[in-house]
Amino acid sequence: MGFFRRVARARLASQVIRRLRRAGFADARYHSATFSVRFTPPGDDVPSVLQLDGLLVQRSRGRRGRREHRRRVDRFVEGFLRNPGLPVDWHAARPLLRPVLRSAITPADVGTPLSRPALPFLAEFVVVDHPETMTYVSVENGWGVDAEEVFAAARANLSAATLLGKATEPVVVQFVDDGDAYWTSHLLLDGWLAGLAGQVGGEPVAFAPDRGTLLVTADYSDHLPGLFAQAEAVYLASPRAITPMAYVSDADGRTVPYRAAPGSPYEICVRRAQGLFAGREYARQAEQLPLAAELLVADDGRTRALWPQDGPALLPVADEVQVGEAVRPWREVVPHLTEVQLTPPRWRGESWPKPTEQP
Repeated sequence: MGFFRRVARARLASQVIRRLRRAGFADARYHSATFSVRFTPPGDDVPSVLQLDGLLVQRSRGRRGRREHRRRVDRFVEGFLRNPGLPVDWHAARPLLRPVLRSAITPADVGTPLSRPALPFLAEFVVVDHPETMTYVSVENGWGVDAEEVFAAARANLSAATLLGKATEPVVVQFVDDGDAYWTSHLLLDGWLAGLAGQVGGEPVAFAPDRGTLLVTADYSDHLPGLFAQAEAVYLASPRAITPMAYVSDADGRTVPYRAAPGSPYEICVRRAQGLFAGREYARQAEQLPLAAELLVADDGRTRALWPQDGPALLPVADEVQVGEAVRPWREVVPHLTEVQLTPPRWRGESWPKPTEQP
């Protein structure tokens, strides 16, 4: 991202924050990585998130253009102020709930949002969908219903849209989210992805590289290698990235990671996407975790955990482990480690096992 674009984004965020703070939201903060502003409404322990993408448009120069821009920012913030925070009761909350697929690593400032594991490195969260913003539902939401009912209601509120027509050969279908469709969340619906087989010309393979993009094509099609590359590019460039990996439906209709058969032309694509995703997520986890060892990812997706010399460390799961110049396969090192209950998982080692030690 260029310097001037970063400055424009930061300036816009500061305008939104000033208006929020005048309205009493003293904790409003800008998050440049996701181009959003977070703040906590009174009585909530989980912040609301204002995505600013819709405000970042080319504006006219001159006094009239500046006035119109200020009015747009005011209307944007006022749209939230009319519907702040979480609804007070279940009757009001239920129709506004939506499930979202996000990193399982919760930022330190997000409190205790309601979530459950969904896919490797990913979790299912629930948000309240307002016209201008969304608010994550907290574990203690005060509605008097259990978590399963909240998740079920959120999923039921998705449109579960289907495509018209039928493909006579493998094609690529791209779902672009306008902010209301929650297309990537449809991967959480059992049977939805499998139901696209007729529209993509074969067993559907899906990519959700960021929150606004869902790509689907048929397995074994000529389109698949290109979509791996496209998903990786979007994932690396997007401030709202989700995953570079590919997904399919299992026998029960549940979305699971795509697995290429040994020797398949897609095998290296799958391994590269998995390695890239693991490297990013473990790096995010390490920001909040003392003793976290680094994970290196090779171009072909092979992973290596770097164990500091002769000291305790929390190792990410990897293909191999390195200390100094020594490199050993994970299977030889893991018997000397203790699993730690973290998301994503890590293993604790007290000291590098000597070469003479046998598992």
